Amino acid sequence: MFAAYLTVTILGAVFNGAAAVTYLIGHEYPKTQADMKGLPRKWVPVLGMLLAAGTAGLLAGLAVPLLGTLAASGLVLYFIGAIVAHLRVGSRNIVGGIVFLGTATAALVLGLEHHGPW
Repeated sequence: MFAAYLTVTILGAVFNGAAAVTYLIGHEYPKTQADMKGLPRKWVPVLGMLLAAGTAGLLAGLAVPLLGTLAASGLVLYFIGAIVAHLRVGSRNIVGGIVFLGTATAALVLGLEHHGPW
């Protein structure tokens, strides 16, 4: 069980860390996504910071389980919101969001199985 938890947590941290960097360096992709969803571009760095916090929390959860549980829960909510935002504007390009959501959900479930809720 620990090997699965460790693998999914590190994979989730890599995915979300890469996404956070993309958002925080001012790459054009997150900006066009914000435009498509009708979000102000000033939210892009905020969303990047949320992803970065989720990444740090997942990794910190390896030492402090409560942080990992909170981070994974936050990422699950983040990606549910991202998928809903895509669907709200008629975009069906949600495969990436589903992959990220699945990774965050797996990290949450495996973390709860391995550590318990606290």
